[in-house]
Amino acid sequence: MKFPGSVLVSLVLFLSETTAALCLSAAYRAAGDPMWHWLTLLCALLPCVLVQLSLVFIHRDVTRDRPLVLLLHLLQLGPLVRCVEAFYIYYHAGRIEDPYVSITKKWQVPKDGYSEEIEKEVGQAERKLRTHRSAFSRASVIQAFLGSAPQLTLQLYISVMQREITAARSIFMLLSLLSIVYGALRCNILALKIKYDDYEVHVKPAAYLCIFLWRSFEIATRVTVLVLFSSVLRIWIFPVTMVNFFGFYFFPWILFWRSRSPFPENIEKEFSRVGTTIVLCLLTFLYAGINMFCWSAVQVELNDPDLISKSQNWYQMAMYYTLRFVENAFLLLMWYLHKTDIYMYVCTPLLFLRLLLGYCMAIFFMLVFYQFCHPCKKLFSSSITEALLSCLKFLFFMRKTPKSTVLREEAAVKTPENTDEAQSSSKTIDSQKGYLHQSASSNA
Repeated sequence: MKFPGSVLVSLVLFLSETTAALCLSAAYRAAGDPMWHWLTLLCALLPCVLVQLSLVFIHRDVTRDRPLVLLLHLLQLGPLVRCVEAFYIYYHAGRIEDPYVSITKKWQVPKDGYSEEIEKEVGQAERKLRTHRSAFSRASVIQAFLGSAPQLTLQLYISVMQREITAARSIFMLLSLLSIVYGALRCNILALKIKYDDYEVHVKPAAYLCIFLWRSFEIATRVTVLVLFSSVLRIWIFPVTMVNFFGFYFFPWILFWRSRSPFPENIEKEFSRVGTTIVLCLLTFLYAGINMFCWSAVQVELNDPDLISKSQNWYQMAMYYTLRFVENAFLLLMWYLHKTDIYMYVCTPLLFLRLLLGYCMAIFFMLVFYQFCHPCKKLFSSSITEALLSCLKFLFFMRKTPKSTVLREEAAVKTPENTDEAQSSSKTIDSQKGYLHQSASSNA
């Protein structure tokens, strides 16, 4: 049985970030900044409530008679209680013989073209521990992208506008960045478990390192670009964020509407149609929040029984990173053209290049992960590099098409000299044809 380390990491990040947010919010209030106080408090408390609801929903505590656990969740102590329960199960497992044992069958990842089926006994204690891991993984994703990501953006914006980074704020921003990166890492692991559910997947430390570096560069660059753009064009940041968010929010619903599939009814038996709709809306809300800052790694598919697509769409991923790079470059260009006196002592061209290079580094580590460190790379039918090359060829073709049109138009407009040469050459060809015809008739 695996040590529940992911549960402990999720709890430590949750408690440390919430505590730091409350302390920083109190500091803003003491300093006479009520707006920053309430915004910091809102970004801290809203994800706390959503984390409690997700843990209750995954463990199905509403249908079970557990009033004490529900009360602790109302007091925002749910993650702490769940962590204690998970470690209690871990340390007491094996002391008593488990009467309820099931057998699971999974395949090994092929080695040298050969794969072997593995049978494994799973007891009741291990099933409960898996439920705790799954619940904390999903809670970490919610905490990361509905709490830590807005919080990091807000605190970095405050630092830019005040031209000051205090020690408390820098520690808080570091904790928020770690929380977001960890949430993105859990998205990658969740994608592996869903897409390769029939295989026994083991993620190596090198793969974890590549994911960590990939997500760190991607998220840090994205947040910095949004903050810089909003610091000089405050009104235009709202259309940019709304287009991004609602584009990803409605994308799964548009695909579901085009597929003409029946409305999913198998999410939860106790849910009515309205309750199922609310759950689906919250799921797509989280999906849009993730894609605002980084690639989600899992694609929501509402016509699938698991609500997650199991296919690996390289071209969709390549298109996302291509368009996101173009968008980041455009936002940085707008910031560079409209920069104010705040950036008087900042080397703006160097910062511009560093941010673009940072996003390129994120793409580099992403390619390294999928090309060399992915635990199931032998099951790929194609690679991400092929999809990226196809996207670049498509963009190059779109850029090259107007030039070829101009060349054809220039070739169509001929000078008199060229026309005379063409006429003389056509006469020569006609005379040669006539000579050949006469010689052929005389021979006949």
